[in-house]
Amino acid sequence: MSPVAASDVAALRARTGVGILDAKNALEEAKGDPELAIDLLRKKGKAQAVKKAGREQTEGAIFIATDGKKAALVQVRCETDFVGRSEVFQKFGQDLADVLLKKGKAAFDAYASEKVPAAVLELGENISLAETKEASAPVLGTYVHSNRKIGVIVGLTAGTKEQASDTAMHAAAMNPLYVRPEEVLADSVSKEKEIWKEQMKGDKKPPEILEKIMLGKEKKFREENALLTQPFAKDPSQTVGKMLGGADITVYTRVSFS
Repeated sequence: MSPVAASDVAALRARTGVGILDAKNALEEAKGDPELAIDLLRKKGKAQAVKKAGREQTEGAIFIATDGKKAALVQVRCETDFVGRSEVFQKFGQDLADVLLKKGKAAFDAYASEKVPAAVLELGENISLAETKEASAPVLGTYVHSNRKIGVIVGLTAGTKEQASDTAMHAAAMNPLYVRPEEVLADSVSKEKEIWKEQMKGDKKPPEILEKIMLGKEKKFREENALLTQPFAKDPSQTVGKMLGGADITVYTRVSFS
């Protein structure tokens, strides 16, 4: 019989709340079928969290840990805002971020495989990890919105932590999809061009003028969707890039619940 994968054991534990050995034995007995393994565990009275596994998780929070040069972000989902705002959930999420920062992904995965099922049982609803991010840069700034629904990490080649943090706060508010105008996807530009062409139908301007208008619209569209060329939220008289001076952005991570 093929050995049971550690990832399958971890997944079954997250759904049922059982220990490593019970999950492994159930999967071996079920020949790797997780649903059959759950049935076996339920018959033995060991699957405590499985009833919660199918519930939708639309709430939760984002947690960030940083030591100045490195940062870790964890998005944890739950079912209700009540649980998401609870002290137990908040501590649980921050502990996860701290472990990811200090010990790395492998240790984090092992830690989470133990703690997530325990949190399901303690808080009484389904809980899962949605996203995890790690980042490092010479200068790092982070921002978590007050409702913990948006989290941003920005890394710079130079500059100050304040500049990086201000950029992260700006990104949380303005949601740029790209760092630089040239990174905007060609498909996105093409879709916009079709709209612009439709809007300019019937315009009597010469073709060369219409082409210049299209180029201007494309330039504006790219700049509006790029972090460095957006007007800086705290001082719209300058762009984010100008605010940063000579510093370049090497890390940009934005995670949200919307």
